Amino acid sequence: MSALIRVGAVRYLNARPLYHRLEEFEPRARLVLDLPSKLADELAQGDLDVALIPSVEYLRGASRGYTIIPDLAIAARGPVRSVKLFSRVPFEQIERVALDAGSRTSQALSLVWLDAAHGVRPRTIEELPLGVPVEESTADAVLLIGDRAMRDPDGPFHAVVDLAEAWVGMTGLPFVFAFWVARDGADLGDLPRTLLRCRAEGLADASEIASTHGRRLGLDPASCLDYLTRVLSYHLGEAELAGLRLFAQRAAALGLAPEGVDLVFHRHPDLAARR
Repeated sequence: MSALIRVGAVRYLNARPLYHRLEEFEPRARLVLDLPSKLADELAQGDLDVALIPSVEYLRGASRGYTIIPDLAIAARGPVRSVKLFSRVPFEQIERVALDAGSRTSQALSLVWLDAAHGVRPRTIEELPLGVPVEESTADAVLLIGDRAMRDPDGPFHAVVDLAEAWVGMTGLPFVFAFWVARDGADLGDLPRTLLRCRAEGLADASEIASTHGRRLGLDPASCLDYLTRVLSYHLGEAELAGLRLFAQRAAALGLAPEGVDLVFHRHPDLAARR
């Protein structure tokens, strides 16, 4: 019997279409659901064969021989709704920031945007632990990601910014939050092609996904459907790759990622033309 393929993905609503019916389509796949940051650690440790990880984690782990599964990503060409920076002071006055521990790409994007848009490099950077309400943080600004960012927290916030919208407005390019990454030496078989099928079926079933998970999150299913089908992009095309390369440069300039990282793609005959 062929070896199992350990696949890591995130629980957030925005990722659901990318692994929809995966274990049905690929009997070798064993799906592990966890936070983006934890998936990156598990991939680095060899506990996963392929994982949907934050883009900055690919940049930081590329020296391990990581390869990108072509044409699949969680990206945004406008407001993403699920990655927001809430500030109690004007952005240019931020000195202390608390960053959601769930995604290191969103952490890096916060710092890149503050530097580029406001010339701000916070003196104190701390993590907002998982499960800790934003109201318990006394930082000047707090980053929230994922499902809980889609529900505005209580509190006297001076300003809020959707960081994907801010990035697109600043650069004219999409922002790539995450994509499928394979570890060096992993035998994926036909998994890359299967993941393309998952995306196609996931978007076809987006109404069902929105209804099921929207209610669980206390969100309006219609808004969730719009989020999945209009707000997000699940492709890693030329525009997304240009945005990713620019983010890599700006993150490296702030010491948030290594310099000069190449984007290396997983080789699969059916996907060669998609790079």
